[in-house]
Amino acid sequence: MATVTDSSISRATIHEDTVVPACKPWSARIKKGDMLRLVDLEGRQAVDFLCYNAAHPAERYNAANTLKLNKNIYLGKGSTLWSVRARKMMTIVEDTCGSHDTLYGCCSIEVDEVRFGKTNTQSCQSNFETELAKHGLGEKDIAANINFFMYVPVETDGAVAIAEGLSKPGDYVDLRAEMDLLVVISNCPERDNLAAGYEPTPIRAIVYSPG
Repeated sequence: MATVTDSSISRATIHEDTVVPACKPWSARIKKGDMLRLVDLEGRQAVDFLCYNAAHPAERYNAANTLKLNKNIYLGKGSTLWSVRARKMMTIVEDTCGSHDTLYGCCSIEVDEVRFGKTNTQSCQSNFETELAKHGLGEKDIAANINFFMYVPVETDGAVAIAEGLSKPGDYVDLRAEMDLLVVISNCPERDNLAAGYEPTPIRAIVYSPG
């Protein structure tokens, strides 16, 4: 274990500190009470996110419950991630960006062919499938996900679209685990819309116990 040098968590104990390369997936098991910090190193980089009850992965993040129980389509400091069983999974305890997306889900090779007429070789859907396979899970376990650092404004007529990201280099979210969890992310590889500013970049994932 190592002590975090960042002044805001300087007394914490790090369990993992990983720079996730552009376009790649990552996962970790996080104990109840521990924290996950996601850092947008260069800004405007969407991080597609899912989480599962570590002991019973059928209980997973549920977008509809999260919207209903937070009474908001955006996530920020103080928001709770709720499960399909209406149990608290994670709480956002710090957030330097705000307005994280709960609506747009993940990109896929198939949907990009429909949207952009392109046959891409990588997507958040395929990243999730690859990473979940390491934990004995698969395509059927992928639910509508959170997109941290991605901005999807909703117009008065209900129109939605991915807009230019709001996050600046170094912006982060801190999430506290409210149960033992498996978390899985796809550092979005999308190059055909503003989810990653047309040029995907690395992010940083830190798992730590508060000091």
